[in-house]
Amino acid sequence: MKLLKDERGDMAEAAVTLPVVMLVMLALFTLSMAGMASTTASNAANYGARIGSTAQRDAAAMAKAAALDALNHAVIGTYHVDLLAPGGSPGSTIAVRVRWEIPNFFAGIIRFFGRSSPTTLSGQSISYFRQEGW
Repeated sequence: MKLLKDERGDMAEAAVTLPVVMLVMLALFTLSMAGMASTTASNAANYGARIGSTAQRDAAAMAKAAALDALNHAVIGTYHVDLLAPGGSPGSTIAVRVRWEIPNFFAGIIRFFGRSSPTTLSGQSISYFRQEGW
């Protein structure tokens, strides 16, 4: 006994769903890269500010060096470390900002539809600590 099966619509369904699935996968990949870069920047800013807050001398240089050291093993993104508040005396504030950038894979797709889009996605993380001292 032969079962009746309609196979005429299989190619049409694949032609409609495949581009949608590919766009969703590209979006998930891009967003996961942005999330990883954001977490890496946040951890580096926290680490740098904490090391700078416990330093007994030259807190600003220690904070920046520690943040850069934390970013040495980052595999995704480009990072820039800035000091917003250098600390230096007990009770003063140390602020470390880490800015990140990743490639925007949707820029080419959006440009295809006649709109402009940035070629990178970016963000920043700022961490504040109070300078310790005794």
